Amino acid sequence: MAVATPTLVGMAEIHVHQGPALYSCIGLGSCIGLVAHCPASGVSGMIHVMLPEAFKDKPIDKPGKFVDVGLPELVKMMAAKGANTNRLVAAYAGGAQVFKIGADVSSRLDIGKRNAEAVKDLLEKLRIRTIAHEVGGSNGRTVTVDIASLTVKVRSINEGEKVLCVLRG
Repeated sequence: MAVATPTLVGMAEIHVHQGPALYSCIGLGSCIGLVAHCPASGVSGMIHVMLPEAFKDKPIDKPGKFVDVGLPELVKMMAAKGANTNRLVAAYAGGAQVFKIGADVSSRLDIGKRNAEAVKDLLEKLRIRTIAHEVGGSNGRTVTVDIASLTVKVRSINEGEKVLCVLRG
């Protein structure tokens, strides 16, 4: 039996594995940690996005930093390992507004909300089925995923650790 590969997915990183894997996205504030899985091939991947879209006038040094380029890159990397992109399922968490600036924060400054909306919209556009998500609020989260059991867990200071979902396709 294959041993799961433990992988810490840092900010702006994308990691993909074939077979058992253990992923962790630690300290998600406004960032989003998203895991995708192909039940047919056993290929999985996780991304830790920071911003909804790449800056139009700057080169992209790390695609995983941005939802609009990072999510398609995750799908591309998974396909290269044998994933059937028509069968992908996903779960994600994060998108909090950890810091408030003034009494009435413009939605433009709420990066967490914008990240969550960008992820939701792009998953729909790419026709990737979302099994579960937990976004918003004001608390940071940590997401852990065990691909062997397909279990996605979310931990926060206020709510402790809970199972978000099981990634069944």
